[in-house]
Amino acid sequence: MDRAPELAPVTSMVDRGGGAAGVTAHPSGSRVDRRRFDDRPLLVFWETTKACDLVCVHCRASAQRTPGPGELSNPEARALVDELASIGSPRPILVLTGGDCLKRPDLLDVAAHAQLRRVPLAIAPSVSPLLDDATLAALHARGVRTASLSLDGASARAHEQVRGIPGHFVATLAAIGTLRRNGFKVQVNTTVMASNLEELADVAVRCHDAGVDVWEVFFLVATGRGTDVEATSAVQNEDVCHFLVDASRYGFTVRTVEAPFFRRVAAERRAQDARVGDRNPAGTGPLYARLRARLEQALGPPALPVRAPSAATRDGKGVVFVAADGGVHPSGFLPVRVGDVRDGGLVAAYRDAPLLRSIRGGAFDGPCGRCAYTDLCGGSRARAFAASGDPLGSDPGCVRVAASLDASPSPTHAGPRPARRLRGRP
Repeated sequence: MDRAPELAPVTSMVDRGGGAAGVTAHPSGSRVDRRRFDDRPLLVFWETTKACDLVCVHCRASAQRTPGPGELSNPEARALVDELASIGSPRPILVLTGGDCLKRPDLLDVAAHAQLRRVPLAIAPSVSPLLDDATLAALHARGVRTASLSLDGASARAHEQVRGIPGHFVATLAAIGTLRRNGFKVQVNTTVMASNLEELADVAVRCHDAGVDVWEVFFLVATGRGTDVEATSAVQNEDVCHFLVDASRYGFTVRTVEAPFFRRVAAERRAQDARVGDRNPAGTGPLYARLRARLEQALGPPALPVRAPSAATRDGKGVVFVAADGGVHPSGFLPVRVGDVRDGGLVAAYRDAPLLRSIRGGAFDGPCGRCAYTDLCGGSRARAFAASGDPLGSDPGCVRVAASLDASPSPTHAGPRPARRLRGRP
């Protein structure tokens, strides 16, 4: 399954910024952002189908060869588009993901209906023979301008170890060219895992050389088939985030998924680099030094401004996910059902579900709730849930949380705690 990203607020669909175009980030944590995110999502991911021909080892959706039971019918898909249109301007961006959205037989009909209702679309297809010029031309004619593909290594060995299909690396590089030839803005998604850490600089070089518009970096959450994949540590995450700040100075925008602490790192770097320069950022270790050295060896010293938007979105705050069976979730990585598009609708679930209201209000336990960056970051709610069973707990992928828990004498941090029983949670 290839996925699309977490986006900053947008004003149009003219240029891609993490799934959309013409990205305009409001000052992070501003009153305008918070009010907008309470009223409507910025980005709606719709898992159009479970069907996919890939066998990715970290697949969030646990995708399969055929559609799953209870997937939205064509009238129900059109109704979802209509509900988003009814919100008025600015309408949320609807990202068609999966599985593989190209496996959905009525994809072009849904795209045409979205164009008619002025609901902006982005696609997150898998790289397969279905991703061809004819299909892309038809989608482009229906107003789709942005697509994301996954590239999980700079070599065939690393990428295909994840994707499970021989020849998929070369096919992915070719698909980037196919998308650009058909007039699409291209985003490359990379999932950070322990197995590909040392290749991240070379993936950045691939993005630069291919002329991609956005590099979206996913930090693994143990859900779906990802429970069998080794994730990175909090210390490694910190080094990767510092490296991503540097990578964003080579002509493409860098965003993250399930790593809102990247915004904290970017903010700290802006303040620090203005004072003392950026050669040896505080809090970095040897992984950062290696990645930065490799990037500069390949592309030379960075010469452009940082392109790392800082809109304070997170699971359930500006972002919401519609599962293939119509269930509404804070994100695709947080398997907690808070509503159903068939029963009550998406907008009501987003606005009123107690869990989502708590997430938007920053009502977190532990270090995440006490942090000065609670609004700008707030931690990955999906990782907090995967680690403790509590979506309002603290994110152990953040180095600040890890340090706080390591220093705490409380035995409650020795293992997962039971989730609190609120409506909208299992």
